[in-house]
Amino acid sequence: MEVKEDIATNAASQPEATTTDDNIEMLAREIAEAAWDRKALDLEIIDVRSIVSYADFFVICSGRSDRQVQAIADGIQSDLRDLGYRPRGVEGTRQGLWALMDFGDVVVHIFHHDERDKYSLERLWSDAPRLEVETPPGLTSTLEQ
Repeated sequence: MEVKEDIATNAASQPEATTTDDNIEMLAREIAEAAWDRKALDLEIIDVRSIVSYADFFVICSGRSDRQVQAIADGIQSDLRDLGYRPRGVEGTRQGLWALMDFGDVVVHIFHHDERDKYSLERLWSDAPRLEVETPPGLTSTLEQ
């Protein structure tokens, strides 16, 4: 995939402090692809650059079970490691209800679908723009399943 090659080149050649906005957006999209590869549902990429100082994008998605939440987190970590990115921190994978992955400019929230509504991150950040993403067929919503 062309995006993967660009990210791998940029990850290897640029220190984190000089990462460009385009590279950060590509990173968020690559995380989304890795999540979809593990059948993540209801994925959104929220642009929080104008709202918070600690991240540029949130990637939010759901899994149907604690094992799927764990698999999505493991898959993201594995795929991004292959591209030269390592998370600064990972939390919640043992329980599988809400996994949090900090890739610096991109923060990933992976919820068990039963937990996602409790925290309502999409409503909390409802004023933030979303990146348009083309969801693979069959992965749109937990409600359809």
